[in-house]
Amino acid sequence: MKTLLALICLIIGIISSAQTILDKESKQPIPDAEVTVGNASAITDENGNFSLDIKEEDEIIISAENYPVVKTSLKKFENGIYYLSAHFVELENIVITPNRWANQLSDSPNKVISISTQEIELPNPQTVADLLNEKTEVFVQKSQLGGGSPMIRGFSTNRVLISVDGVRMNNAIFRSGNLQNVIALDANALQSVEVMLGPGSLLYGSDAIGGVMGFYTLTPQFSTQDKFMANGSLMTRYSTANNEKTAHAHFNLAGRKFSSLTSFSFSDFDDLKMGTHGPEEYLRNHYVIRENGEDIQVDNEDPRKQVGSGYEQYNVMQKFRYKPNSSWDLNYGFHYSTTSDVPRYDRLIRYRNENLRSAEWYYGPQTWMMNHFSVEHKAEKGFYNDVKLNLAHQFFEESRHDRNFGNEERTDQTEKVNVYSANLDFLKFINSKNTLYYGIETLFNKVNSTGKITDIVDGNQEEFSSRYPDGATWNSYAAYISYEFKPIEKITIQGGLRYNYVSSLSKFNSQFYDFPFTEAKIETGALTGNIGLNYHPTKKTELRAVFSTGFRAPNIDDIGKIFDSEPGAVVIPNPDLEHEYVYNGEIGMSQKLGNFAKLDVSVFYTDLKNALVRRDFTLNGQDSIVYAGEMSRVQAIQNAAKAYAYGVEVSLEFYFTQKLMMKNSVNYQKGKEELDNGDEAPLRHIAPLLVKSGITYQTKKFRTELYMMYNGEISNADLAPSEQEKDYMYAIDENGNPYSPSWYTLNLKGIYDVNSSLSISAGWENMTNERYRPYSSGIVAAGSNLILAVRFDF
Repeated sequence: MKTLLALICLIIGIISSAQTILDKESKQPIPDAEVTVGNASAITDENGNFSLDIKEEDEIIISAENYPVVKTSLKKFENGIYYLSAHFVELENIVITPNRWANQLSDSPNKVISISTQEIELPNPQTVADLLNEKTEVFVQKSQLGGGSPMIRGFSTNRVLISVDGVRMNNAIFRSGNLQNVIALDANALQSVEVMLGPGSLLYGSDAIGGVMGFYTLTPQFSTQDKFMANGSLMTRYSTANNEKTAHAHFNLAGRKFSSLTSFSFSDFDDLKMGTHGPEEYLRNHYVIRENGEDIQVDNEDPRKQVGSGYEQYNVMQKFRYKPNSSWDLNYGFHYSTTSDVPRYDRLIRYRNENLRSAEWYYGPQTWMMNHFSVEHKAEKGFYNDVKLNLAHQFFEESRHDRNFGNEERTDQTEKVNVYSANLDFLKFINSKNTLYYGIETLFNKVNSTGKITDIVDGNQEEFSSRYPDGATWNSYAAYISYEFKPIEKITIQGGLRYNYVSSLSKFNSQFYDFPFTEAKIETGALTGNIGLNYHPTKKTELRAVFSTGFRAPNIDDIGKIFDSEPGAVVIPNPDLEHEYVYNGEIGMSQKLGNFAKLDVSVFYTDLKNALVRRDFTLNGQDSIVYAGEMSRVQAIQNAAKAYAYGVEVSLEFYFTQKLMMKNSVNYQKGKEELDNGDEAPLRHIAPLLVKSGITYQTKKFRTELYMMYNGEISNADLAPSEQEKDYMYAIDENGNPYSPSWYTLNLKGIYDVNSSLSISAGWENMTNERYRPYSSGIVAAGSNLILAVRFDF
């Protein structure tokens, strides 16, 4: 009898602990899938089996290559089997973190773009900017090869926010002009990316007006057995258009409770070569060399080669993770990124009379470093069920160096910013229908800025005006509360409020300019919030709506900048600034059409009040001053306008078979801003019409995509006034005016898994060798570009 009972218990134990993961369509097992339950995790074997002790109330997270990450529970296992769908994306399953906590995409009223590991590997991007550019919801401008300024829903630069592992990257000198900091991140060390469209001030405060780009880097994994575990990946890539040479490696060393992850990437980019078919105005006909102590303008033997665009980049990341039990999770991350000197290509192609204006114009090494320590604690009772503390220190260094043609003096300006931040976020499950999120945040920014004039012949230096007031500070303090209510399974209502107080102090040096003030002290606060609804009338239909507000407080770049904004114009400090405020409304729908298609549509309208814009100004009654040896029109950032943007985002996916699918997406937007005279002009950061259409074919070992990218034309009349003045960057229409022509590219990408460890990927971008310059960009895009990469996982 005892033997029989023991046998029955053994059978029950096996049934309760052994589960299987299968593909929903083929019913084939999915090997190497990671299943996480609390502090425990397991990897499925070749039969898709894994073994974990799972309770009814446990949350189960499943991730597998070629499948979306899902969050589920034991009740959704059918006789111990869970079915993953590679193509037929279930509306309720994708996990996102728009509220700093893992959540269901179907519960979010906001439009969120999620980019998985698979979607990062297939396009094989050179930089994070290139990765974002794969999505029509994000448009990327490039002033130079070493750059990439994302535009989201008509807003860019310091009106969109970048976060890295939940830490805000925007600092006190993020400018209103095109901003290239996103390339500091390593595309090869990313685990996933989430782009939340629309204001995100509820959780991130100032700057999150157009959207929030959340980047999540590789996370150390624990061993599932008592023995030590070591694994990792090696990758190398080559591209022909700029002779790219990239090497990447990451290693994960782990026990059951402690793990370490080390990542390193290096890229060497030569001068970029543009395409054959396109506007003649884009050609690089001349460049400058220095010979025998003299600047000489020489003819370019290959005008398609954009001489003066190449650079190098280095990225290092080290993470440690310690999880002593299921209640505590401690993480430390060190991130370091730097570049070589980066030529500012759009400044190197400007002419003055018959000669190029600049002999030199480059950024010094762009350095970003972050130390990030986080602690998470889970509790069953009390005023929270989950709490996270994020402490971070970031250091930024950038510099600008320019010298006019024939001039032996170079202007050098260097900026260093230290940012200290602390976030404390709480989550409380009140009951199955009510969830509370709340938290506090503090930020401290200090800016150091210096300037000098260097004689390139004898090396002598003299002090020059710094770009920003040296020693300026910008600090932020905030508290937020958000509530989620699910009256029934089909409906999720979310809403919240945040109050943000910002203070800044800048003291000005009157050594070079006679300002009518000695300091600028700004104190401002804003109450922001949102309310949204997500409704599932059926399993195949999702309806969402959200109203949200956001703000941006003036930063040090707005308040105290002195710089050459464009030929013949100089921006000076303005201490009389207030924050700008935005109102946003959005509705959306996702609809599964049978088992063969999915349609997603979002429509938005955003209204910006008290907008901070660059306008003509006066200094001591003068509308022009001499700056860097040239008479320049005086301008300043001012609360001088209102602006609005609206648009529609559509995606349509067809699933012909389990292996073959088609993805289509369209982004159309318009926007205007008010001018000084009350007239309206096109909003500068409105992207052109964007269309992407592609066919994907996938087997167990092979994935490939053939796709088309299309950008619509922006006529001269639809260019912002500031863009109309940049004739050196644009094509010329039949009336002799600059405009941005439409363009398209055909592209082919593929990955072949030779075995479980070795994979080879290849791509052919711009197959028809088009010559095109994306809207507002200074550098012309790559012509026909062949890519080859090899990855070895161990």
